[in-house]
Amino acid sequence: MEGRNYASSCQTPTIMKLLHIDAFAGISGDMSVAALRDLGVPEEVFQKSLRALAIELPSCRFERGDRNGISGWRFLVSGHEGSEGKGVEEGDEAAKTTHHHQGHGHDQHGHHHSHAHDAQQHQESHNHHTHGRNHAEIVSLLEKSSLDANVKTRALAVFRRIAIAEGGVHGVPPENVGFHEVGAEDSIADIVCACAGFDHLKIDTITCGPLIEGSGHIHCAHGTFPLPAPATLAILKGIPFRQVEEPWEHITPTGAAILAEFSGKFGPMPEMMVTSIGYGLGSRNTPHRPNALRLILGESMQSDHSHTDQVVELRSNLDDLSPEHASSALDALLTAGALDATLTPTIMKKGRSGWILEVLCHEEKVDELSERMLRETTAFGIRRQRLERLKLERHFEEVDTCYGKIQVKIGTLRGEVIQRSPEFSSCAEAAIHYGVAVRDVHTAALQALIFTPPRL
Repeated sequence: MEGRNYASSCQTPTIMKLLHIDAFAGISGDMSVAALRDLGVPEEVFQKSLRALAIELPSCRFERGDRNGISGWRFLVSGHEGSEGKGVEEGDEAAKTTHHHQGHGHDQHGHHHSHAHDAQQHQESHNHHTHGRNHAEIVSLLEKSSLDANVKTRALAVFRRIAIAEGGVHGVPPENVGFHEVGAEDSIADIVCACAGFDHLKIDTITCGPLIEGSGHIHCAHGTFPLPAPATLAILKGIPFRQVEEPWEHITPTGAAILAEFSGKFGPMPEMMVTSIGYGLGSRNTPHRPNALRLILGESMQSDHSHTDQVVELRSNLDDLSPEHASSALDALLTAGALDATLTPTIMKKGRSGWILEVLCHEEKVDELSERMLRETTAFGIRRQRLERLKLERHFEEVDTCYGKIQVKIGTLRGEVIQRSPEFSSCAEAAIHYGVAVRDVHTAALQALIFTPPRL
């Protein structure tokens, strides 16, 4: 077989397409679709994706509008347009408690909070939305569709993120989660169209700017909950965000799942030459900041041999940490947002046994994780080193096994599949469901991969 000339190809700079998600006022599914349309994705791309589904959806359309003087598109599904009523700053206190979590339009129904309407209105809303579909029904719907392979894979991944989050909140397996309004036609349209729009742009790297969430409350089936909504908070694990003194929801579960699935890095916009800007509008006129999502498309000159990013390595030598405390410290660091955390046995000065604790994280997590290391271990100091990390591009697929569908992590290099590995959490869920050992599910997934050609 003829070898590749990696030495020469690695020296060739290429133009990389970058997309930065600027969620300065939050993010929802319909705002994402609208911003992609404003960025230049043809409307036919979205309509084609909707026609590919094996169900008949209400008509979807785009219309121009503005929020606080910012012009952009809105994405509307018939029957789910949302209220264009006055902003909460103009209404009474009842309006605030009833509507402050409806700021993004029809996608605000993505979390199954029930609104403070009277009994008749609630029943009409219940009959209209019919609580949507469960995760298994959504998976079946998407798999039977004629969506492009990449769009289908991404849509399945977004819904799985929501299912895992909802399952954790309610204490049920993801496949048994009832999506309520997230499974309704409008939210299906949001997610499928967003995935189609991102796929159309053929972006090399997607980043997301600082996220904010309101500090008010929502009214859901379990009573009054503070923001973020339970499912939104679960989806945002490992993603930095802050709350602001604004009493309405900025980030919906659907919006959180979309940015968690597509964005590879969270922080300031990377250096790039901006080529296009798109604004997606929500349904309400909110004070302080326009109810809009901004997407920024640009180009950057990079070497084409790989995908790299900047990480920080935190390291400490520990000679008096018990195995129990060591395991607990690793769990705490990973839960707090570490990209990776390892403990390596070593022999230290004076022949004493000990551990080398190493943690990888992004720049914005350095101080938080350094402090966590000091509090969770016996360390008296932390060494920090900034590194460039070379990594494969990653996405997820599913394979069919006798234990159901198992999620597989795919690693690619210049479009070539290099790694395919079953996800442990997916294997563990199936093992619990079928009452078998995790290794049996893992082996079945590996065997399925042999007969499943990679999808790019």
